[in-house]
Amino acid sequence: MSTIRPKAVYFFYYAALACIAPFMSLYYQELGMNGARIGILSGLIPLVTWFSASFWSGIADARQRHRAVLLLVIAGLWLSVVVLFFATGFPGLLLAVVLYAIFIGPIVPLVDNAVMAILGENKTGYGRVRLWGSLGWGLSALILGPILEQAGLDWAFYGFLILMAVNFVVSSGLPMRLADGVRPNYSAGLRVLGRNSRFLLLLMASLVFGITLGVQLSYQFLYLAELGAGHSLMAWSQTAMTLSEIPFWFISAGLLRRFGISRMIAFALAMATVRNLAMGMIGNPWWVLPISLLHGPSFAVLYAAGVADADASAPAGLGATAQGLFSGMMFGLGSAVGGFFGGPAYEVIGFAALFTLLGWMTFGMLVVFVVARVLPRRRRAAAG
Repeated sequence: MSTIRPKAVYFFYYAALACIAPFMSLYYQELGMNGARIGILSGLIPLVTWFSASFWSGIADARQRHRAVLLLVIAGLWLSVVVLFFATGFPGLLLAVVLYAIFIGPIVPLVDNAVMAILGENKTGYGRVRLWGSLGWGLSALILGPILEQAGLDWAFYGFLILMAVNFVVSSGLPMRLADGVRPNYSAGLRVLGRNSRFLLLLMASLVFGITLGVQLSYQFLYLAELGAGHSLMAWSQTAMTLSEIPFWFISAGLLRRFGISRMIAFALAMATVRNLAMGMIGNPWWVLPISLLHGPSFAVLYAAGVADADASAPAGLGATAQGLFSGMMFGLGSAVGGFFGGPAYEVIGFAALFTLLGWMTFGMLVVFVVARVLPRRRRAAAG
């Protein structure tokens, strides 16, 4: 089956998201929000996303209405950004971000599940489809940065609304077939998934990684602004991040076949450790550009391996649910923790110490993961 349609879906979705997601904290700051309120707004989105990703994905699996749910949440997301644009005051922003989070959570898990079904036996080829999302994000950030520098943050909203409208049209033709044409026993499948220790460890790793993402997405631009960076450098750092993803999305199939899922997740956690510790040591904001190149071998590798791991763990008919739990733990609960505590933390200990703390946290997760999944596999291989 052709992968042109899902490539286009990823491209326009991430191009739209790049217009607004990295700049939300700056937008809140322009509206007069302090660090604590920015922390609440930043943390609330992924916290609700943690619930909404699993909720909508579960409905799609249980009812086998994947395309209908996908189009509903894309339309809801578009409308929620309109509400956010016109919101005034903290209560209005709270309502807007809750609506935003309700609808954004399940989009990627639903599309990921559709792509894994389209790929069939070639599931390791996921990265070569997903890399089009990175291309969309990088191109959008590259073009948008100078525009925002000259015209202001309102243009972040205009870009999002245009590109997400295109994405709705493209997504309406995304193939989303049933699992073997049979309605699954959803509750029984959930019990099987909840007892899968391998899947639960994946969720733990995605939680820790998600905390670092929450801080990066919510506060890295404030950190750079404190160091004297302008909007263009901030946007270029996003471009560097996404460009670094592309080669790793492309080679992820070969890496997974050669080294396996567990080793690739361990490698990604190691790269995240290096990146976070490096961010804690920078004094010149321009160092963010080479450091951002570590995003590819950390995020892209972890996510490609995680999607494959979730797909392999999912009982029949619960593919979207497994992807929703994996994605929700990273972009939902993990990012919520980073968002909620990042704001008060940087006001108390500063940005440099905050990123250093993240580095040691990802290192701890790396040790746990290696002990629990990588070393036992080596011992079994040696015994065999």
